[in-house]
Amino acid sequence: MAGVERGHGGEGGVFAALDLGTNTCRLLVARPAGSGFRVVDAFSRIVRLGERLATTGALGIDAMARAAEALDVCAQKLRRHGVTHFRGVATEACRKARNGAEFLENVTRETGMALEIIAAREEAELAVVSCAPLLDPHIPRAVLFDIGGGSTEVTWLLYHGRGGWEMVDAISIPCGVVGYAERFGGDAMTQADYLRMVAEVAEQLAPFETRNRIVQHVAAGAVQMLGTSGTVTTLSGIKLGLPRYDRRVVDGSWLDFTDVVGLSHALASLDFAGRAAKPCIGAERADLVVAGCAILEAICRTWPVGRLRVADRGLREGIILGLMARAARRDGWRRG
Repeated sequence: MAGVERGHGGEGGVFAALDLGTNTCRLLVARPAGSGFRVVDAFSRIVRLGERLATTGALGIDAMARAAEALDVCAQKLRRHGVTHFRGVATEACRKARNGAEFLENVTRETGMALEIIAAREEAELAVVSCAPLLDPHIPRAVLFDIGGGSTEVTWLLYHGRGGWEMVDAISIPCGVVGYAERFGGDAMTQADYLRMVAEVAEQLAPFETRNRIVQHVAAGAVQMLGTSGTVTTLSGIKLGLPRYDRRVVDGSWLDFTDVVGLSHALASLDFAGRAAKPCIGAERADLVVAGCAILEAICRTWPVGRLRVADRGLREGIILGLMARAARRDGWRRG
């Protein structure tokens, strides 16, 4: 079912994208609508596929079982909606695990869905495609980042007018919320451990800064920042005081760096139960959010833009848009 292309089936067909990450399995089903798309169905489940991967080098039995169960739900949704165009991708956990490819072969046998392991570069490119509409064309340069379960991707972008946003450089660093939570614990966090995480991430980002000299553009006011990850969306939801998470409110919102630091340190001072009680965190993410905050704070310290825009969109949306563009060219139907 990977790369399924069965013709458009009216109004462009039904498109679906699946993103199997280190922490979460996500599916998006959509139909073309104007120059974008209308969501038909969406699914997201925390599976922690990368659990203990940093210490064992392989996907664990329990982790694979959780992911397989979520993927079976996705396969059922694809059949139910009569999906005509599909692409499924796997990222850092399957890239790193010695049994990652084998696991995906088993998924294909069990569900009929074939998922491809994509490189970090393509992961960043897909994020740019989906997030570009949130970038301000009047600010010519941008730092786009995605804090994941097993790694963090940072992209340096330049605007070319009608040519859109060019990816000047990109980096994937081995710092993710699952790995850090396993190393430093998911309950009470000492200030020393929190600052150690921040320092480690900053050290990983330093070569990227050195070769691109982003700070000098920040000083000139020519850089904007956009973040797409559970960390930034969670912090935005907390800042907005949402009684429950609402993507429509969070996507496109803003976080000042003072809010990032204040909220991050407040969450780090809580134990697991205290964080789990927060409406936009819950028990599933309570042990991961502080690690994400430390990674985010390191990014903000490295490039002191002052505020960042929050995106609740990513690989799935980028895949959907790419599939639709390809189908429109092939089948000759028009996008709005």
